[in-house]
Amino acid sequence: MRSSRRHKSATLRVIPLKWPVLFFLCIAILALSAAPAERHLSVYSTAANYSVPLERLDGRDYVGLFELLDPLGTVSVRSDPPRWRIHYNNVLAEFVVGKSRARIQGRDADLTGRFLLDSGRGLVPVDSLSSILTRFLGGPATLHEASGRLFIGSIATHFTATVSPSDPSRLIFHFTAPVNPSVATEPGKLHLTFRHEPVTAPASPRLTFNSKSISSAEYSEGDGAAEITVSSAIPLIANFSPDGRTITLSPAKSQMAANSAQTSIPAPGHAPEPATPSAATLPTETRPVQPATQPSLPPVASIPRKYFAVVDASHGGLDHGEALSPTLAEKDVTVAIARRLRQELESRGISTLVLRDSDANLSLDDRAFYANNTHAAVYIALHAASNGQGVRLYTAMLPYAMGDDQGPFRLWGDAQSPAIPLSRATAVSVASELKKLQVPVRTLTAPLRPLNNVLTAAIAVEVAPPASDVSALTAPDYQQLIAGAVANGIVDIRSQLGAVP
Repeated sequence: MRSSRRHKSATLRVIPLKWPVLFFLCIAILALSAAPAERHLSVYSTAANYSVPLERLDGRDYVGLFELLDPLGTVSVRSDPPRWRIHYNNVLAEFVVGKSRARIQGRDADLTGRFLLDSGRGLVPVDSLSSILTRFLGGPATLHEASGRLFIGSIATHFTATVSPSDPSRLIFHFTAPVNPSVATEPGKLHLTFRHEPVTAPASPRLTFNSKSISSAEYSEGDGAAEITVSSAIPLIANFSPDGRTITLSPAKSQMAANSAQTSIPAPGHAPEPATPSAATLPTETRPVQPATQPSLPPVASIPRKYFAVVDASHGGLDHGEALSPTLAEKDVTVAIARRLRQELESRGISTLVLRDSDANLSLDDRAFYANNTHAAVYIALHAASNGQGVRLYTAMLPYAMGDDQGPFRLWGDAQSPAIPLSRATAVSVASELKKLQVPVRTLTAPLRPLNNVLTAAIAVEVAPPASDVSALTAPDYQQLIAGAVANGIVDIRSQLGAVP
């Protein structure tokens, strides 16, 4: 009995000693689990893709300027509090601790918050990066602050999504650069998540499709990544092209078999019309060879209409167009605006073909041939310029004494002649919409190819920055503003151009 009591007494003495330890251990575990995860800013550039840590100070996000610039060039720092100097390539900048103004290349630059110094590290507010990095880099820097993504230069990867014309249960994504997203599925949805690629939003974050199987695709950003969520009535699988630029979503095999069993057989003598390949997907070796001089075009009535509008992003491939800045080429701006214009037109019910949706080489004759071969109602060429402000609209200026048309055919050099009145009316309609948005606009005529070679209404839209800052040409809001106005102008004159096919 005594021994039993002693054991019980000893046990009772041990328990009080353990409770404080357990209590503080639980508190520590809870504190660790509640600690916020480390946040990063994802940076995309032609030099490198990388991430830098974010710090929450003074109620806003900060980033180390040296860590941000170091992967992009040669950087040296001199810290002499309260002054902190950084030398990036040939650019010298000076910051003062606690001040919201810096000197970059001898010019004042405003910060959105105070400059901070932490153990020799110079910290700047993240929401100041778009303005101050332009001074360092000489080109655009676009910050997607909500999702923690920063784009240096014209690095963004764009995409289009179209339902296969031969099979509405297949959705085809085309990207301007190789991608390798992770794929996840749940009932009624498929998710493509891009953590290592600078994929950006289309003109409208939500795309809808005329398909019973696939209703929509929605773009979103968050946590340093981009995601495309496809909503469908059937399970889908993703197939990647060898070059990584195309992703095709198609039904699982069991669903494909069910669809095949329900497909009706065409009546004799009514074979389905083969789908017409777009210029962007037509292999080079299968493209029709164009005559070197003065080709003749087939009569208008002989070509069935496939698209209402053809949008042509000028330049591309080895043809960079104008060097708008040391890091910005005209060809990159035109293709970005072309994608936005296509989405704006299609959202208004106008079927649209983009001739160049990637960094491809297309000759002027190629562009005119594809525009004429689709028998579109209107052709819109896009250009960009660093000089001037707003938009310049061009219609063709035809040469004199081109010669007589050859029967039902038209000469290549003045094919535009019968459509000149419609082209000018189209330019006036687009100019009116731009003026409503207070965008400076001029309408001009010029011997600008391939306008002269296009059979239908044809205009060229040259976009200059709204002010003196050329980097504004890459601003999504400005591109969207121009694309929306051009689309509205086409809609207003739609009845004159012809009925939608």
